[in-house]
Amino acid sequence: MSASRQRPAHSPRSAGRAAGHGPGRAVGPVATGVLFVLLGSTGCATGIGAEDGAGSDVDFGASPSPGGTLQVMGFGTGDEIGEVRHERATEALGTDVTLSEGALDPQAFLSAAAAGNPPDLIYAERDQIGTFASRGAILPLSACAEEQGIDTDAFVDPALAEVTFGDELYGIPEFNMVQITMANADLLADADLTLADVDGSDPDAVLDATEAMTRREGGKLSVIGVDSKLPEFLPLWAKGRGADLLSEDGRTAQLDDPAVVEALEDAVAVYAAQGGFPQVKTFRDSADFFGAGNQFATGQLGAMAMEQWYVNVLNESSPDAPLAFGPVKGPDGEVHAFATGSAWAIPVGAEDPAAACAYAARMTETEAWTEAAQARADARAADGLVFTGVLTGNEEADQQIRDTLVPADPPAPWDDAVDAMYEANDHTFTLPANPAGAEFETAWQDGVNRVLNGQQAPAEALAQAQEEAQSALDEAWATWDEKQ
Repeated sequence: MSASRQRPAHSPRSAGRAAGHGPGRAVGPVATGVLFVLLGSTGCATGIGAEDGAGSDVDFGASPSPGGTLQVMGFGTGDEIGEVRHERATEALGTDVTLSEGALDPQAFLSAAAAGNPPDLIYAERDQIGTFASRGAILPLSACAEEQGIDTDAFVDPALAEVTFGDELYGIPEFNMVQITMANADLLADADLTLADVDGSDPDAVLDATEAMTRREGGKLSVIGVDSKLPEFLPLWAKGRGADLLSEDGRTAQLDDPAVVEALEDAVAVYAAQGGFPQVKTFRDSADFFGAGNQFATGQLGAMAMEQWYVNVLNESSPDAPLAFGPVKGPDGEVHAFATGSAWAIPVGAEDPAAACAYAARMTETEAWTEAAQARADARAADGLVFTGVLTGNEEADQQIRDTLVPADPPAPWDDAVDAMYEANDHTFTLPANPAGAEFETAWQDGVNRVLNGQQAPAEALAQAQEEAQSALDEAWATWDEKQ
């Protein structure tokens, strides 16, 4: 789901809808992932009750049920990117499609699945797919892809890996959200700084830049020097130090890795230099994040890493703000982006899985994306704005959109924004699919929040998070392994 004119809460995933770059699940900076807890606390923790081999007899090439209605949960057409593709898919399907808008509620979905009354199709976060698959709630989709001609080779590899569980495809990826460095060019210049001082490549330089750009008036923050975007971006900062929060096979938590601890220490130091995270958060939350009074336009923020959809927000709300853009780098000197996004999945027990598969196929094929992007580009041109591209999760579509619709030489600073976005999209990573994705994310985000709230030091918090995460992983994997 995407909606360039919606104004949801400020959160990297939820707010991603605001610029047509994908759906999201609100995860507050201090809140502890309530939706993830719901996933672990439902009565479906050990399975929905589907028989082994569920989906093996589904004919994904069948015609839609006559007079039927396809029930879709978690998706809405809020802008041209959603509308064009939905209308195109519905026309091709030749059946009615009912959309249940708003981000997918995992508890509501799992409850419906357990009760034998699931929707035909769900639109979920990619990192939920492993959990849903392990609990028998969604169908394997390799046969769906084959029957409907879904070219899985066209998808961005990390996105495809995130919806592949137990060597089986369980989701059809859609959208890719990646981080780039965004800064106020005037604040950088006034402090005699460049993007290289705030892009993450040198933690000491980032801290120095934070101190140089931070301002206070009457004892309160008036300018945030640098926002390191915790807890959400811990995986990004750890990756730049050569560390992953989770092993490649998805079975072993690595939260207490010294490199992860170091990444957290450096990111927290940025807040400490500005009076602590609570002060930064309070001031940050007061900003008109989606409007003309956003923190860059008003000179209230020096720099931050942020997902690329915010470029569209800035282009629309404050096109004349003094902006600078570049990729996010790690201390290793490499470009990194922690990719998140959405995916289509078909529940076990869906009344019309063939129609669901056909709809997902039409929504994610290259032609659908290019038509939708053309509509977005036309709308931007009509408003006198620059079309900065769309990251679809389909690399073939991404390339066509960039080659044919994104201006070859956009005006500054949007030229740098476009270059940074596509460079980041070429250097993405994700966390491996696993059966305890919700509990794992809750563990590390809770750990970071304890540090931000002054309850624990980074090493202690991550040691506790490691125990909690590994326990959840061990239990979930043991249940899955017994089924095999």
